[in-house]
Amino acid sequence: MSTKVEATIEDLYKIDGKAELVNGEIVLMSPTGGLPNRAALEITLSLHQYAKNVKKGHAVGDNAAFRVNLPHRKSFSPDAAFYIGELTMKFFEGAPIFAVEVRSENDYGPKAEREMAKKRADYFATGTQVVWDVDLLSEDVVRVYRASDAQHPKIYQRGEVAEAEPAVSGWTMPVDDLFPEE
Repeated sequence: MSTKVEATIEDLYKIDGKAELVNGEIVLMSPTGGLPNRAALEITLSLHQYAKNVKKGHAVGDNAAFRVNLPHRKSFSPDAAFYIGELTMKFFEGAPIFAVEVRSENDYGPKAEREMAKKRADYFATGTQVVWDVDLLSEDVVRVYRASDAQHPKIYQRGEVAEAEPAVSGWTMPVDDLFPEE
């Protein structure tokens, strides 16, 4: 018999920093480096301008929590996102329609790939339509995974313009904008 007490969303509110609630445990997420942070910020700013232009949805930056209800996962904290729904003082209710995960230094190798695939599956199970896997160290910088075909990402490289259809209809972003000007 287990005497371990599962963490709750209320426990997550008390955490100082970025974390997710997975398998009944609070999973702390380490701070990110300069390049991944900058890329996530550029995506958020671009989504913010899009939301202002179309007067729909909300761009969401890093360190925000989305409350979801899977048996093994109760929250997400993507690096950037687009959300359709009401804004309150509490965590976002439900998953974003578009989520962005920007790889940090420790997001490489077979174990990291398995964890990212599981997280994408969780996003799709909660209603997220599109997930970007942004890898600033690869030639395949943006992998666009869609709920409708989760095993076959569309890949964008430098010099190309990435999208998030159908989640953020009409929004695009040059892949080169994810990198500092040289």
